[in-house]
Amino acid sequence: MRVVKEYLDKPCKVTVFSWNGKYIIKLEEGPFEQTFKVSELDVLEEELEDILNENFLNQALDRFKEMGSSLKSAMNY
Repeated sequence: MRVVKEYLDKPCKVTVFSWNGKYIIKLEEGPFEQTFKVSELDVLEEELEDILNENFLNQALDRFKEMGSSLKSAMNY
């Protein structure tokens, strides 16, 4: 697995890997992570920035909040 790019200027940590013909887009926020797989045949490396647009990242941040709420609920906090 090769690191293609790390984005430190986004609202959460974003790392893009290249592995087995796919780009793996990994978003991290605190103890949570989300992973998206995109075929390298479907998108050019230069287009990855377009995927990581404000709308996409805001939806991911909302999902992180939902994940936190789900975990708290499951742990009876």
